[in-house]
Amino acid sequence: MKTVEIYTDGACSGNPGPGGWGAILRYGKHEKELSGGAAETTNNRMELSGVIAALSALKEPCTVLVTTDSKYICDSINKGWVYSWQKKNWIKSDKKPALNADLWQRLLSLLEVHQVTFHWVKGHAGHPENERCDQLAVMQRDRFAQV
Repeated sequence: MKTVEIYTDGACSGNPGPGGWGAILRYGKHEKELSGGAAETTNNRMELSGVIAALSALKEPCTVLVTTDSKYICDSINKGWVYSWQKKNWIKSDKKPALNADLWQRLLSLLEVHQVTFHWVKGHAGHPENERCDQLAVMQRDRFAQV
């Protein structure tokens, strides 16, 4: 099974507001950048969208290391929160609906295809790939802000 590194970031101006996401996929010496956004969204939706788009771009099952500055994503997966929300029909322990259930469902289906490990890095702290993903996300956010 191929091992792929994925780096992602999201950006939003206002929450909600125009937003963007950026992703870098790396396999050996090969690298691909992806980005996208939405006119009316939230930062967490953009963070999730970046991971989903990057995993969706893989053409076969892979071992994947996802590096993100999103505690929302890392903690939800690594601490098992999302699996509890799913079991409880997308209701959190505080009895409130889990946000972004549509995107979480898409992400969980991709996690069934790939062997994914999530790693958190501090944002805006000089991590080269995180900084580049932030640039991609901000470019998309600004593009959608002008629509």
